[in-house]
Amino acid sequence: MPDFYRIKRLPPYVFEQVNRLKAKARAGGADIIDLGMGNPDLPAPKHVIGKLVETAGRPHTDRYSASKGIAGLRRAQAGYYQRRFGVKLDADTQVVVTLGSKEGFANMAQAITAPGDVVLAPNPSYPIHAFGFLMAGGVIRSVPADPTPDYFQALERAVVHSIPKPIAVVVCYPANPTAAVASLDFYEDLVAFAKKHEIFVLSDLAYAEVYFENDPPPSILQVPGAEDVAVEFTSMSKTFSMAGWRIGFAVGNERLCAALARVKSYLDYGAFTPIQVAAAAALNGPDDCIKEMRAIYKKRRDVLVESFTQAGWTIPVPTASMFAWAPVPELFKGLTSLEFSKLLIEKADLAVAPGAGFGEHGEGYLRLALVENEQRIRQAARNLRRFFETADQPLRAIAPVSDAFA
Repeated sequence: MPDFYRIKRLPPYVFEQVNRLKAKARAGGADIIDLGMGNPDLPAPKHVIGKLVETAGRPHTDRYSASKGIAGLRRAQAGYYQRRFGVKLDADTQVVVTLGSKEGFANMAQAITAPGDVVLAPNPSYPIHAFGFLMAGGVIRSVPADPTPDYFQALERAVVHSIPKPIAVVVCYPANPTAAVASLDFYEDLVAFAKKHEIFVLSDLAYAEVYFENDPPPSILQVPGAEDVAVEFTSMSKTFSMAGWRIGFAVGNERLCAALARVKSYLDYGAFTPIQVAAAAALNGPDDCIKEMRAIYKKRRDVLVESFTQAGWTIPVPTASMFAWAPVPELFKGLTSLEFSKLLIEKADLAVAPGAGFGEHGEGYLRLALVENEQRIRQAARNLRRFFETADQPLRAIAPVSDAFA
């Protein structure tokens, strides 16, 4: 029987290949240091967990919740935007609670995409930025991922040569996977571009609070008039180490928020009410836990860059996000990112994410997540050093991989 329509539009999941090899190695007794998935290992703040426990089990909180999000949580998110960015939002019409930013993107794609609609998405990029729209029947045209001067030239070409005209452009800064950061000037130009061509901007700001150089990443909504064209997605996952809680937000343009809320009303009843109450406590509470999270990731970043570089793999220094984006080492330039990531599992007990999983322009790179403690990162560097010292012939080194994982 033929594949279903949406399944046919999805290529094989590159990361699944790495996950299978990782599981096989662990089953064989290997101690795999996993820097592949951006899955925070830090605990959620104690006061947030306390609020969850306090609220759970009450008769009214065990019932269906609100698909759009409870009013208190929407007000808390509006308050966060006012404090952090100086942006005033209407909690009733400009804030929608989502089941994580990933699901928010997918649901927004369902809400606004007609078959054949063109969306401009960065490449390389987090997969949902493209595949959410592909699954909804849209068409993706790739544009650069980094906010360089070439970016707007590429956007102009994309608009001129796309039929039909694009309906939206997706941006993500601090970027996953590249860790690039955009300036407010960039966002000003992007809003002007969107208004000129009458297209929407969908901004992913999931890593707003994960920065290391005392230069907080801006929000596109800080640009005057941005709410006319832009919606921004944020998440509790990284800021408060609440990835499994599945709480995120879409804020900004009222028309887009209304469309998202209407689609969600048919798809879900919202997150478990005690989780939403706890999320509101996180947003309304002290920010000590955010500063602590930021300090931990910065120390890990410094250890990763220093120890891996000393081991023979030069790691560019990320200024934000919980990732490093590094080219395949010179010694292994003949290998694809997937081949090299497989090799690392077998030869160095180290798992990383192959750049090809983030789009064709991610080929030649690996994404390393700061989700292991400093001791484990140093152990990974020692493993790398031992492997590199014996792998002066990369083609010879990869032969066992082909045999073991064919």
